[in-house]
Amino acid sequence: MTDTPRTLAEELRTRTDSGLAGLLRARPDLLSPVPGDVTQLATRAGTRASVVRAVERLDRFALQTAEALAVAPDPCPYETLGGLMGGDAGDGTVAAELPRAVAALRAQALVWGPDDRLRLVRTARELLTPSATHPSPTGLGPTVAEAAAGMSPGRLQEILATAGLPATHDPVTAVAALTGLFCDRARMAALLDAAPAESVAVLDKLLWGPPYGGVTDRPAGHLQWLLDRGLLLPAGGRNVVLPREAALHLRAGRAHRTPEPLPPVLSPVTERDPQLVDNAAASQAFTALATVEELLKEWDLGGPAVLRAGGMSVRDLKRTATALDTTEQLAAFWLELAYGAGLIASDGEADERYAATPAAEDWLQLPDHERWAVIAGAWLSATRTPGLVGTADAKGRALAALGPNLDRSPAPEVRHRALALLASLPPGTSVPPAAVLARLRWERPLRGAAAGAHEAGPAAPGSAAPGSPAPVEPDLRSRLAQWTLDEAELLGVTGRGALAGHARALLDTEPSATPAERTAAVSRAAALLAPLLPEPLDHVLLQADLTAVAPGPLRRPLAEALDVLADVESKGGATVYRFTPASVRRALDAGRSAAELQEFLGAHSRTPVPQPLAYLIDDVARRHGQLRIGAAAAYLRCDDDALLSEILADRRSAALRLRRLAPTVLAAQTAPDQLLDGLRAMGYAPAAESATGDVLIARTDSYRTAPRTAPTPVPEGPPAPDDTLLAAAVRAIRAGDLAATAERKPVHAPAPAPGALPRTTSAETLATMQAAVLTSSALWIGYVNADGAASQRVIAPVRVEGGFVTAYDHTSDEVRTYPLHRITGVAELADDAV
Repeated sequence: MTDTPRTLAEELRTRTDSGLAGLLRARPDLLSPVPGDVTQLATRAGTRASVVRAVERLDRFALQTAEALAVAPDPCPYETLGGLMGGDAGDGTVAAELPRAVAALRAQALVWGPDDRLRLVRTARELLTPSATHPSPTGLGPTVAEAAAGMSPGRLQEILATAGLPATHDPVTAVAALTGLFCDRARMAALLDAAPAESVAVLDKLLWGPPYGGVTDRPAGHLQWLLDRGLLLPAGGRNVVLPREAALHLRAGRAHRTPEPLPPVLSPVTERDPQLVDNAAASQAFTALATVEELLKEWDLGGPAVLRAGGMSVRDLKRTATALDTTEQLAAFWLELAYGAGLIASDGEADERYAATPAAEDWLQLPDHERWAVIAGAWLSATRTPGLVGTADAKGRALAALGPNLDRSPAPEVRHRALALLASLPPGTSVPPAAVLARLRWERPLRGAAAGAHEAGPAAPGSAAPGSPAPVEPDLRSRLAQWTLDEAELLGVTGRGALAGHARALLDTEPSATPAERTAAVSRAAALLAPLLPEPLDHVLLQADLTAVAPGPLRRPLAEALDVLADVESKGGATVYRFTPASVRRALDAGRSAAELQEFLGAHSRTPVPQPLAYLIDDVARRHGQLRIGAAAAYLRCDDDALLSEILADRRSAALRLRRLAPTVLAAQTAPDQLLDGLRAMGYAPAAESATGDVLIARTDSYRTAPRTAPTPVPEGPPAPDDTLLAAAVRAIRAGDLAATAERKPVHAPAPAPGALPRTTSAETLATMQAAVLTSSALWIGYVNADGAASQRVIAPVRVEGGFVTAYDHTSDEVRTYPLHRITGVAELADDAV
């Protein structure tokens, strides 16, 4: 083996154990399963799916560096790469940051080779190489050699003559001469000095991409000037393209319009008192708890039905939003938050509907800071994204709250990165959301949407107008980041845009941390939040206008009792309850007597019970239960026959279809509950009774689902390996590589009989195929097709990926793809065999 590695596998063998472990940590998909040796590791690192994952995790400058390598010569000297990134004039910041970007690409095994022969992995080059159907993010077109491949030799000589170059004897040297002209700064400047102004304007339009345009059958004079000198070359049909070498001259050697070696600065900053931020966050955290509690109370007797396809209907979502006094989008967030925490779920019955779970009962009994820990922990690790509710899926169907297809696996990582950016600022400091989003886009640019939007230039008018790029929708990560900032404010993780002090404990773990580690971090944050939450009160202030004011949060028994005895009129810093005949009757229906209600209010009020309230309770209690309703179909009885006569005479009772059976008994053709509601609507206070004549107490028996587990987040790819797994994997790869590359004593095997197929192991077959791809050499293989027929073939491999080899088959004179497992063996051919 020479000092310079010939393949990625050879370079990986030279890495230290920590270097291999770093590669496996950065690209955990390479560990599923653990490669048998370094050759298998290199092969897997070059597969398309794995390379796409690695490219998507590059920051903006590392991605720009990879894009520059994709349009650079292969291999590319470091100096050439520096010129593509910094231009002819150079850029000190780019030069300073370029080693870091190259090191990041090396660490991810996307670039290999020494500095004088940098090579981008073949699959990454194919992903980033420009074509007519896949314009480069750099906006550069194909090289002169690629664009002129289909041109006639005569046309090439005409271009050379018009450009002032001597004639050549073959197309290869003609292309080389034209390429040399475009790469020569002095001669190229002299050529462009003689160009018409309209021609220069067309070049300016195509300069930063897309480099393709269209021409008419008879191009205008200024376009013909460019075509005659090769500054525009044919690209199929009526399309033309600006060659890469010419574009680089016009760009002063830069591959990108604006290199971004440094991340955007988080500015402008707004500084506030950290204590004010913490108090604002704690207030919002308490509001979040109250909102979730209100949702559980709304669904206490059962929630809406589950759609056949899963999720809630739009009508039920609107009703929930009205009940929570919020918008439908925010209602979807609170629903998904409670669902992710395991507080609500579907009951699984025949007529399936949503309801609170048994875990909700336990959650309601916890202290406020521990309740916050439950919902905050669920939010941090959730992959369900309520921001998608109401949008359309791939098939055009609207996504429903609590429905399927709302999981987005990058969500936990985006949340962690967004909060980490806020944590990097001093306490109490906030920045505009746009600054956070710009920084996150730099750290994780979405190749295609982000890069394409950044590099695309204006369209060229006239007959050489390039194709306009398709509109770029906001990418998923940007939307997730915006939703993260909004939801963090709603949950009390941030206050007035700044990260709260207690929320900094949430960042003690990575997104890939175990559930136990995340729970511990959330518990630490909740413990820091606890002193900031208001202390529950055990009293209210009764007022003469039949209202009660709770100056703060109430203890749970008091709040639950007041919810039965009074109606909530307004919420805010203080809650206002209003006593009405209906609310007092509700408390009497629940089994409380007038004396008990008077005693309860007197014990929990800092002010005396007002006389109007006492009269209201006594008056409703005096009339309560005077009428008795039971089940026949339904009947109504009362010791006061005059009262029954009054009801019969009332025209509002016609819908109840009452008939007198006895002086003190009326029969009805409606159900008892309908009869109760009808008489109460008429202003009476009836009570239901059992078959034995006892008054039935109307207690609100909560409806709960069977025990349910919270939804499991959908992970983004394989989990991050721990140090123990990495160490074991590196040892296994080293051991397998030692066994595969150890020298063996020569074995004189008999030559295969005429017509016999070559025989090699799978590893030998794969290694020989990969070497042939790099050296462009031909191989002799044995092949068994799907019908079991064996044959011998001579092929020139072009690509090895995903268990298949794509090669030019000399036997059939065509390009074919062969499954590797059907190749019995492979042997190299002599140089003069083909």
